[in-house]
Amino acid sequence: MSQKILLVEDDADTADFIAKGLDEAGFTVDRAANGRDGLFLGTDGGYACIVLDRMLPGLDGMAVLAALRGAGLETPVIILSALGSPEDRIKGLTNGCDDYLVKPFAFAELLARIRLLIRRGAPAAVTETVLRCDDLEMDLLARRVRRGERVIELQPREFRLLEFLLRHADQVVTRTMLLEGVWDYHFDPGTNVVDVHLSRLRKKIDEGEARRLLHTVRGAGYRIGAEP
Repeated sequence: MSQKILLVEDDADTADFIAKGLDEAGFTVDRAANGRDGLFLGTDGGYACIVLDRMLPGLDGMAVLAALRGAGLETPVIILSALGSPEDRIKGLTNGCDDYLVKPFAFAELLARIRLLIRRGAPAAVTETVLRCDDLEMDLLARRVRRGERVIELQPREFRLLEFLLRHADQVVTRTMLLEGVWDYHFDPGTNVVDVHLSRLRKKIDEGEARRLLHTVRGAGYRIGAEP
């Protein structure tokens, strides 16, 4: 899987900041400062992800996106924009971007979103049908969850949430990752939907058990795994 990122951003300071962070994270970054150069590089098709500013000289980001999708390229695209209304986000997602991040943003969030999109596009070497963590087992084909000998009944959304956590067992997953991976939200809807579902899931998994598996990592997110 390619670890090359195309960054199309006309603001030099912003581009330098993002490129430096991506380089430190192990990515190779190609840069373009206008829409036409970005489109030319993007059609190469060799990128794991394209980070595309919306307002660009020469050819704006939406036009670049439309041209890439029109050419049949399925490379994940994250739009960066100071335009953050729901209508702006919807327009970007409708036009074919995979994510929409409003400026100003935290680089850590941009990095997490890039990694998530790359993982989504990576072919699985082996298709797993059973996920495990300690004595917790999820059978994806039978749609059955057990903890030891105890069968756990889950609602469809709870099942998806637990599956996402198990696929990232012993890793901290952020609220943003859960919103994107479980609810398909590319922005925070401003509700406590994640907290409510995690609370219900924790009760079903851990209540009455000697060992807790679902943990809140203060200030960071959530983790499923043995006690730290």
